[in-house]
Amino acid sequence: MSRLYSYVVQHDHGFAPNPFWRVCTLANCKPVIRAHAAVGDLIVGTGSADIALAGHLVYWMRIDEIMSFDQYWADPRFARKKPNMRGSMMYRYGDNIYWTGSDGTFQQLNSFHSEDDGGLSVANRELDTETTQKVLIGSKFAYYGKSAPMIPPELGFVVKKGRGHKCRFAYDERMAVEAWLATLPERGYVDEPGRW
Repeated sequence: MSRLYSYVVQHDHGFAPNPFWRVCTLANCKPVIRAHAAVGDLIVGTGSADIALAGHLVYWMRIDEIMSFDQYWADPRFARKKPNMRGSMMYRYGDNIYWTGSDGTFQQLNSFHSEDDGGLSVANRELDTETTQKVLIGSKFAYYGKSAPMIPPELGFVVKKGRGHKCRFAYDERMAVEAWLATLPERGYVDEPGRW
């Protein structure tokens, strides 16, 4: 039986999750979800209060593939998800930033998770890589960003308040969330991130 994970997308920049180029990826942040989620699981990200999106659905994705950082880095399908800090916003917030260097440690491309000067952020590398090296990939997703729809009151149980995530839902709760998502007409990348 697939699981449902829910959390607040505190920093909605298009980095984690990264909804661009027709596939949604979660390659950074949320290490506990990335460590434990499996193919077939559903992830729901809700909005934060500081951008007036609390109780709204920022995105959902169904995991259909999981790979390591090195596999993600080397896969030509995800080359456009490597950040280019001189490119468009979609390129600047690329999440394909880690690979194993010749010294055996994870190297970090200049990205949203780097220091301001483009150098390695040890703290972010530890957050992203120490607990898990999994990248979650979903071709079935909807990313609403600034157009995030309000979650119906009867589904308020799905909203996680504060840090961390929720994943203990009864079968009928999971089915109710799935049924609601099926009614939403738009799929893929719908609108730009809330913090753009």
